[in-house]
Amino acid sequence: MVEQGLVQSQDQRLQMILAPQLRQSLEMLQVPLLELRSLIQIELQKNPTLEEKLPETTQVEVEPGSSEPEKDAELNFKEEFDVLARLDDEWKEYFHQNQTSHRYTEDDAAKRQFLLDSISQPQSLQDHLLSQLKLSGLSDQDQQTGELIIGSINDDGYLTTNIEDLAHSTGHEVKHLRDILIMIQEFDPIGVGAIDLRECLLLQLRRFGKEDSLAAAIVRDHLESLGAKKYAPITRALKISIEELQQAARFIATLEPKPGRLFTSDATAYVLPEVVIKKVGDDYVVIMNRDQVPHLRISKHYRQLMENTSTTEDVKNYIREKVRAGAFLIKSIQQRQQTIFRIATEIVKVQREFLEKGVSHLRPLTMSEVAVVLGVHETTVSRAISNKYMQTPRGTFEMKYFFTPGFKTADGQDVSNKSIKDIIAQLVGEESSANPLSDQDMVEILKERGITVARRTIAKYRDALHILPSHLRKT
Repeated sequence: MVEQGLVQSQDQRLQMILAPQLRQSLEMLQVPLLELRSLIQIELQKNPTLEEKLPETTQVEVEPGSSEPEKDAELNFKEEFDVLARLDDEWKEYFHQNQTSHRYTEDDAAKRQFLLDSISQPQSLQDHLLSQLKLSGLSDQDQQTGELIIGSINDDGYLTTNIEDLAHSTGHEVKHLRDILIMIQEFDPIGVGAIDLRECLLLQLRRFGKEDSLAAAIVRDHLESLGAKKYAPITRALKISIEELQQAARFIATLEPKPGRLFTSDATAYVLPEVVIKKVGDDYVVIMNRDQVPHLRISKHYRQLMENTSTTEDVKNYIREKVRAGAFLIKSIQQRQQTIFRIATEIVKVQREFLEKGVSHLRPLTMSEVAVVLGVHETTVSRAISNKYMQTPRGTFEMKYFFTPGFKTADGQDVSNKSIKDIIAQLVGEESSANPLSDQDMVEILKERGITVARRTIAKYRDALHILPSHLRKT
């Protein structure tokens, strides 16, 4: 019998491991503008040799680092420190590339902080329901039970846990929980607390006093057939005319399938563009958004400590380590800004017709094409444009928006797939509701315009646009 136990063994293998500095550089490249400032603030707290300064208008180009051979370690570091102390001048290059001179003042900082402080937190659906629960007059114990039920209602307004499971987990009686749920279902917005779409619509019909109407009968017994627009079985079962069915269906369509949507839609996602595109004369100029990127430099206080003869060697070594880490951070931010600037410049070069004429003139562009032009790896481009936004004369777009495959027209021109989607949306918007366009109809229309697209491609783009098939769009 083989004995079991712990055994130590050695083996050799090659494995790629990212150095901490490289990992930091990649993180700086990938994070969006708002997160970048947070990361920099963390580094400012961790590294005492770094400090933030408002950018000035002067511009000096300095290449950090010393090219002299090492003779004396202390002397070489002093020379290196002299250069690092001027890194804030080099940093200004990225605040002035292709830009008009602008001084970032304390007033600008105050205005920006006022804007951030003015952003209000929207009330959630749960908070809205809890505020009504407090005014319901229930006992403290029933208030806690009501909070438990409200906690099981999702952002769409539906109860995600059935009453039996709640009763089993809490020890309360099912009837008591159900009575409290019925009271919550009377809260605003109407239809909240339902377990499915059918109950949600029935709650709204009851609130409108139409619980015995034709619309209620259709929702109660024929909701699936109505959704699939299978009208014949409904008219036969309810013995009504198609006109009566259509009238009831139009009223049902006015009901809210997601009662909590009013509260979730108010949660606006705020973004800051990394790049601003402005038209100057006949050219489009790429301007980096510098307001949110702190202007870093090496503190002169630590230079004085290095020159002080009373400073111990341990302190000097600590300062050397922190200064070099700060220098790498500054270079990482500079490289990030430069990479995004170069990618944005290439986007503007390729997508000039989009800037002039709109989405229908968006040209196909892939990350690999830009990577070849810039001389970087495709993953670098992917990281650089991740969650980054570009403000253009046509609006603010995510930088990934401009990277899309496409098709060739009959005359050899490239057409982006976003342009195809735009055409599909336009065709559906202009079609007759009594005779909607099929996918094959759209194929033929695009073919007449010189664009050859497969029917399955039209179906895929239509699904991406959340457009129903033609038989479901017909009224």
